[in-house]
This record gives sequence, structure tokens and C-alpha cells, in this order.
Amino acid sequence: MFYGILVRMFFFDTDKHKAPQVHAEFQGNVAVYSIPEGELLAGKLPAKKHEMVVAWIAIHEDELMADWELAVNGKKPFQIRGLDQ
Repeated sequence: MFYGILVRMFFFDTDKHKAPQVHAEFQGNVAVYSIPEGELLAGKLPAKKHEMVVAWIAIHEDELMADWELAVNGKKPFQIRGLDQ
């Protein structure tokens, strides 16, 4: 969580988007982003929050992909720092 944005990884939700992804939530708005590209797959966040999430994904892409691999293989992923830490 950073700047009020809650980011979660739902690694069993591959039927709809078929890609490594994170779900970002801010004040009832939810958006789904692909990890490798930071591309918005579904939903919407306010513009500034969207930009923050895309930047966070770019900064932490390697960590996110490593966590994705851990999660889909039944292992516990590591927590990743937010932009405000």
C-alpha cells in the first residue's frame, strides 16, 4: 500500500487476463495492470494514482515477476515497498 493505493496480486485470476498482473484499488476504484508492461487491463483509477501505479510497476518489475513466479508455484511472495517508503 502506498499513497492510499492498495496493490494486490491475485495469481489465480489468469482466466480473464492470462498474464502476470496486479490489482490496484483506491477509494473504491479498482484497476488491473499487467506486470511486464504496466498496461491497464481493466478498470480505472484517478489519473495521478494511475501514473503512480504504472511508475511503481516499472520500478519493481523484476521483484513483481519474481513474486508472481513464487505465487503461481505455491510459495509465499515477498512484500514490495511502496513509493512512499
